[in-house]
Amino acid sequence: MDFRNEPLGLVARILALLSLFIGLGDAARLLGLGSGSASPVVLMGTMGFVLLSALTLMRLFASVGLWIQSSWGAIVLAASLVIEIGFYLAGSNWVSLGLWSFIFKLGVMLATFALLALAQLWVQRQLAD
Repeated sequence: MDFRNEPLGLVARILALLSLFIGLGDAARLLGLGSGSASPVVLMGTMGFVLLSALTLMRLFASVGLWIQSSWGAIVLAASLVIEIGFYLAGSNWVSLGLWSFIFKLGVMLATFALLALAQLWVQRQLAD
């Protein structure tokens, strides 16, 4: 399953850019930008820092996968967003999201699920023809 047809490819590229921006924003948090002189490891805790590092790498790899219009990019992006939103909704101290960040990431997650569902429908339609 790939996203090489016109509407799915465009959505995949848009999600790739969103994933890239989310990943770069997380990387900036890991580097301590905007936190003053405090260490990001101290602010987030060791497990929070490790979790954010893994999610950052997942999102950056997902942006590459989505840009080349491969389905594994959407799966990796969806997995990273499900993990982060799941930890946030469970009340974990490792993930801190503001309201707008939560709404944005939830929207990106739902758009990723919609892309995967539409791609699956496209494949089944092609097999039926």
